[in-house]
Parts: sequence; structure tokens; C-alpha cells
Amino acid sequence: MAEKTQQDEKAKATAHKAAQAAKKAGLEKQAASKAGPAFELNQDGRETAHPTPRLKTHYRENVIPAFMGKHGMTNPHEVPILRKIVLNIGVSEARDNVQMLDSAREELALITGQWPQVRKATKSISNFKLRQGMPIGVRVTLRGDRMWEFLDRLIAVSIPRIRDFRGLEPRGFDGSGNFNLGLKEQLIFPEIKAERVPAQRGMNISFVIGGGKDDLSLELLKELGMPFKTPDQAANPGRN
Repeated sequence: MAEKTQQDEKAKATAHKAAQAAKKAGLEKQAASKAGPAFELNQDGRETAHPTPRLKTHYRENVIPAFMGKHGMTNPHEVPILRKIVLNIGVSEARDNVQMLDSAREELALITGQWPQVRKATKSISNFKLRQGMPIGVRVTLRGDRMWEFLDRLIAVSIPRIRDFRGLEPRGFDGSGNFNLGLKEQLIFPEIKAERVPAQRGMNISFVIGGGKDDLSLELLKELGMPFKTPDQAANPGRN
């Protein structure tokens, strides 16, 4: 009986040490992920270190404390957060020329750094010569560090290249805190070479933001650097 009790105590001690070691390893890994570089998987499965995106660091160190202080929030999870960015390109020409779909797919891959998904028609519409299952567009959903890096390039490089730019329209929110941005051409992205583009095509960019309130989402995007129109510009769009 005494021998069995000793064995039980040894087993409990071993389990306790294993739990403590696992907890310590988890804390060390968490600290390393915050302080050190991030990692992403290549196509061959290898991990490649890369620095934490600038906007992601800005959000953690500046935006969250500013929101909590301004709105009296006690929990960082109350602060709205950018969850994903979805880019869509409609390619109606693909009905007659499939190569146009391949071209749009390659361009979107260059812009985002991620291979797009082909979107197909969900039903047939005879007036538009559209059959169910026909490819009509491409889509990319960005999350994590790739999302933050794309947003940084969009704000700092691409949006300033829009012709006669006067600011983004703040009426693009959907009532649930998400923002939709329509672009008329893909040439504002420096990754696209004008001489290699077979056709000019627009795209829709959706910013999915957690929080559910348009005013907080607008404030978040402004803090991240999105150049929205001022109330005066929105009321008088013809003014410079």
C-alpha cells in the first residue's frame, strides 16, 4: 500500500513538472513571437523570417491605447480590429476569351502576393449570356501579416497615384463597420506595368472590421492612415 502511494506521488510530481515546463515553453514562445521576427510558410513548407509589418506594430502600440483612452474602454478587445481584406475583380470578358481571366488572375497575384481564387457564376442569366458555373471573376482574401503589408502599400504608394485624388469617400461603410472601396483601374499599383496590361479593369476592396460600428471603423482607418474626405469636401465635391 505504501509503495503504491509513493508511485502515485511520483506520477503526480512528474505530471506537475511536465505541466510547468509546457507552460514555461509556451510563455517563452509567446514572448519571442512578440519581440522577435514573425514567420511565414513558403510553398515548399519552409519557414521564412520577416519583420513585423509597420502598420501592425503601429496598431498595437499606438492605436489601441489611443482608442482605450478616448472611448473609456477597459479591454483591448473592445477596440475595433481589421480582420481581413478581400479583393474582387469581375472579368465579364472571360465569357468570350478565357485568357482575360488568366491575365486578371496574374495581375491580382502580383498586387497581393497571393494566388487568387476563380469565382464562378452561381446561376444562369440568358440576357447576359451567362451560364451556371462559368468563370466570371477572381478573388483574394488577405489575413495576418500579408493583410497589414498590403494595406501599408495601398496607403503609402497606390492611393496617392490615383488621378485627381481628393480623398476617399466616407460613405463606403455598410452599416456593420465594414468599408468598401472601388478602384477604376489596376494601374495605380506599381507592381502592374502599363505596357503589359491587355485591358484596364477596376476592382472592389472590402475591409472587414470587427466592432460593428461605422464611426469607430472610420476612426480606425483614419488612425491607420487612410486619407478620407473631410466633411467640407464631402459636402462640396467640386472644390479642390
